[in-house]
Amino acid sequence: MQSKYMTKIQTVKLLALALLSPFALSAQMAPVAEQQDRWAIQPDGSILWQVNGNLPHHDHVEMSGEKVSLWLRYGVEADGHSVLDRTLVFPTFRLLPVRTIASMTYNVSDNDLPRVLINDKLLRPGVYNATVMDALPETVSSVRMNKGIVTIESRIGKDKDLLLIRTIFPSAKKPLAVENWSFVNLSSKPVKIEMEYLRREVKPAKERSTPAQHSFLVTTLNPRQVTLSPNEQDVFTIMYQAISPDRPEEKFAAMEYNGRADRVTEIQSKLQLETPDNLLNTAFNFAKLRATESIYLTKGGYMHGPGGLRYYAAIWANDQAEYVNPFFAFLGDDIGNRSSMNAYRWFASFINPDYKPIPSSIIAEGDATWHGAKDRGDMAMIAYGAGRYALANGNPDSARVLWTLIEWCLEYLNRQLNAEGVVASNSDELEGRFPAGKANLHTSILYYDALRSAGMLGKELKLPAAVIKTYAAREKAIRANIEKYFGATVEGFKTYRYYAGNDTLRAWICGPLTVDIFDRKEGTIAALFSPRLWTEDGLASLAGNKTFWDRSTLYALRGVFAAGETEKALDYLKYYSRRRLLGEHVPYAVEAYPEGNQRHLSAESGLYCRIYTEGIFGMRPTGFNSFDCSPKLPKEWNEMALKNIHSFGHVFDLKVQRAGAGKLEVMITENGKGKKYTIKEGATARVVL
Repeated sequence: MQSKYMTKIQTVKLLALALLSPFALSAQMAPVAEQQDRWAIQPDGSILWQVNGNLPHHDHVEMSGEKVSLWLRYGVEADGHSVLDRTLVFPTFRLLPVRTIASMTYNVSDNDLPRVLINDKLLRPGVYNATVMDALPETVSSVRMNKGIVTIESRIGKDKDLLLIRTIFPSAKKPLAVENWSFVNLSSKPVKIEMEYLRREVKPAKERSTPAQHSFLVTTLNPRQVTLSPNEQDVFTIMYQAISPDRPEEKFAAMEYNGRADRVTEIQSKLQLETPDNLLNTAFNFAKLRATESIYLTKGGYMHGPGGLRYYAAIWANDQAEYVNPFFAFLGDDIGNRSSMNAYRWFASFINPDYKPIPSSIIAEGDATWHGAKDRGDMAMIAYGAGRYALANGNPDSARVLWTLIEWCLEYLNRQLNAEGVVASNSDELEGRFPAGKANLHTSILYYDALRSAGMLGKELKLPAAVIKTYAAREKAIRANIEKYFGATVEGFKTYRYYAGNDTLRAWICGPLTVDIFDRKEGTIAALFSPRLWTEDGLASLAGNKTFWDRSTLYALRGVFAAGETEKALDYLKYYSRRRLLGEHVPYAVEAYPEGNQRHLSAESGLYCRIYTEGIFGMRPTGFNSFDCSPKLPKEWNEMALKNIHSFGHVFDLKVQRAGAGKLEVMITENGKGKKYTIKEGATARVVL
């Protein structure tokens, strides 16, 4: 049947495409377009927007700590002045009624800030206009993102001889965000500066706060008047914080900058990517930060949250269990691993003897659940992620805890097999935004890979041979049934239909490539990179539709590398990375568009990092201290490395380099001792630590 999303013109185009040979179809690759960078990578690893025209421009970025998330909307207008809006979200300051989105949230615009006077003239960044006759003009010169801190530099006055440096960041541990205003006198005369006192307190009604009444405070830390001599500098501070009876007001912020920088340094010290391409190295570092900073310390333990002003103090079967937790097993960050284990424990608390589905999401610090889209394939998401996590984490005790959950999810999925032997589910992770039929490809792919992990995990846990044999048989069966049920020619490409009756290309046809099913890789890769699916922002969710979700693009790039189409995948990875890191909306992977206006949801950044660990380096966990390594070293590179990997119960470096014609050398270094594997390009080394 014809999809309701297709026009008559599209149908005519498809009829024409159907007459083409598979070779002609695969040759029609969407071009990798030229891009105009707004930002530039700096020697210290930061990115800098040097404001020199092309205005106005506005963007937004999210930054998070354990008790706060700061959504900063920033911009520079045509005349050069700044505009900032700060939205503060406090995930553990809950409101009623109990809902996913019920975190205490407030917005602070430039008009809400304390007044600043320079030589008795008003400075009003962001709202300067001709009606403010005595206001001093501001001209923004640069915006920088470094160590999870945004810095905005401006020149003040007609002569531009007063420098204003604003730094904005969340506290690493407290329900607090800080904005420092540092003034530097570049003139030859003294300059008098005053920041007025401000204390603004807002309280939701006591009946709407839980467990007690909360307050939101905007305060000046050190309001005063100072006179700066030439070349002298001074700093004023504005604090945004949440308080409650058991959480008193913070009155000092001197250590918060270092605390934020130290936490970012801790994250960046692990799993360090080294390639000849500085763009990719830098994008990886930024993604590592966004994926890992967004973990909140709640009464229900550490909970990794997607963010985006809506998704906090809660966990999801896709974002956390499937997307980011397997990455944390490679990163080895202590808080990341604690949040992963906590997420799986929460999901495990809902297993039951009647095999009723686990909720899609556990919300409000664990006080409630969300299951609004019914079974989206959630048990496949959980089993897939938990299996990979248990193996790569390399901790037998943790794996035993996770096994109960994995075993239950696999049995649930076995009971959901339809007459054709693939997994039935109510919807998929897009929750009805696009058709998914009664059984979708992605859910069955996740089930297949979860069975693979279960077999490996069963051997490590020394489970009975009969159990391992059962999983092996189910793995073989679902793999065959995926081909029979989903294998199809769609729009002329030998690839997969996403569900029965689907005749329009879908982004999630990439799934088989990520779990080493390469039977239809040529047609699938041709379809993914064809003008029907590839857009300037990555994959369209549905061919011919403007909607895109980065998660499927990130899966696809990982899968194409895994399938061995290294050069092709590299071109599109470079394009995508440049657009996200240095383009008009930076510096992270996004959720979707038009929905959410490209929010920087955090788990997508974990998927970006997995392009490298699982795609380019080809690391597939096989045991508590072993993994398959199928590296995909691009032709233009002689070597690449991942350093300080905290995984498989070890801390080690992995380096891949050329070793003569058609050969690669895989080197593992741990505690100064090395182990070397020489393989043919495209082959796999079984690494045992």
